[in-house]
Amino acid sequence: MHIEPGVVDGAKIVLSYATAAAAGGLLVKMSWDTISRDGGVASLALRSVFTTLLVFSFFEVLPHHPVGVSEVHFILGSTLYLIFGAGPAAIGLALGLLIQGVLFAPFDLPQFGMNVTTLLVPLYAMSLLAKRIIPAHTAYKDVSYKQALALSTSYQGGIVLWVGIWALYGHGFGAENLSQIAAFGAAYMLVIVLEPLADLGVLAIAKTMTRTDGGLLFYNRLHNATA
Repeated sequence: MHIEPGVVDGAKIVLSYATAAAAGGLLVKMSWDTISRDGGVASLALRSVFTTLLVFSFFEVLPHHPVGVSEVHFILGSTLYLIFGAGPAAIGLALGLLIQGVLFAPFDLPQFGMNVTTLLVPLYAMSLLAKRIIPAHTAYKDVSYKQALALSTSYQGGIVLWVGIWALYGHGFGAENLSQIAAFGAAYMLVIVLEPLADLGVLAIAKTMTRTDGGLLFYNRLHNATA
């Protein structure tokens, strides 16, 4: 979901700096939760390397097409969260997006504040939802399709919401702009349907794995219920 150049420009783009700073605060909070509760600095660093590489590959390798006011990507945010935790997922999303922009799409860098906000705020909201809908006695490797669908819907729905906010902020409520927003939202429905299948496929692999990493690479909740 890259906000297209020109959707928000001029002095209006200053707002994205403020929202990016707020999203950065959420990133720090999620990262601190990993450090304090799930493996420490070494775990956060190792997982963040993996998530950054994965996010970069998602943006560059997986299919992506411009639709309406943005691009439709398979970001797999809920997959990253379930496997690595919120902190590493947040860092991976931010750094993967930044590296992809620097190396291959410098024209996207002015939109970085908008794009990172659009990725991280829904991630934080999804992490809160996960705590409510997945019982403490359930390890994430055992989540159901219904639970995975709820997480994916919340994350991708948050992305669509933020893209719509940016488009309305930039170009108002004209019929053409509303049509472009609607086209983007409709295209993202495919992602919402397919991402839970990716979640369950990855989690099925996790079920067959014996944890031998000492707790560094994978989110502790992936294999273990909470106390």
